[in-house]
Amino acid sequence: MKKNKISKNWINKQRRDIFVRRSKVEGYRSRAVYKLQEIDQKFKIFKNGMSVIDLGAAPGSWSQYTSKNIKSGKIASIDLLDFEKIENIHQIKGDFTNDIYKNKIIDYFGAKVDVVLSDMAVNTTGNKNLDSIYTGELCMEAMNFSKETLKNDGKFISKIFMGSTFNEIISEAKKIFKENKVFKPLASKKGSKESFIICKFLR
Repeated sequence: MKKNKISKNWINKQRRDIFVRRSKVEGYRSRAVYKLQEIDQKFKIFKNGMSVIDLGAAPGSWSQYTSKNIKSGKIASIDLLDFEKIENIHQIKGDFTNDIYKNKIIDYFGAKVDVVLSDMAVNTTGNKNLDSIYTGELCMEAMNFSKETLKNDGKFISKIFMGSTFNEIISEAKKIFKENKVFKPLASKKGSKESFIICKFLR
């Protein structure tokens, strides 16, 4: 199949996608916001006054949702990419695994935080097993970061792909957190292997 035909098919699918259309109407930067909304509604993640870190935040829909649903809170987002400013969000461009940027995040809050979010995934290679492994590594990095930065009753939410790293991630999560659930939102595309792990209460 020619590249321009693939592009047209992708564009047509996007146009038909109810979550893409809805995100444009409601002013969100991507359809990913509705995954977080479902997670929040099911697991009661956010409340006023919370401190939240959004890892790999670009283009920013999760940070937008968080900002709208937490009053008097403190929110920081970080990504390797620049993305448009979001009101009430402290935005950092950098790699959260690098100590320099890790310390910038920690210094901004000056204390442990309530929630760490990660919707990170690698750019797809076309090899689903490799994509699962690389995205799993990002999840593990985010989980280790959350272990350092969360309050004892904190929450960690991360994208996770079904694949070779899945059991390893679940096993590690059980060592770090007392409560762990895996959830696939309706907003996740049917053919996608993605789910989300929701972890609460550090051991």
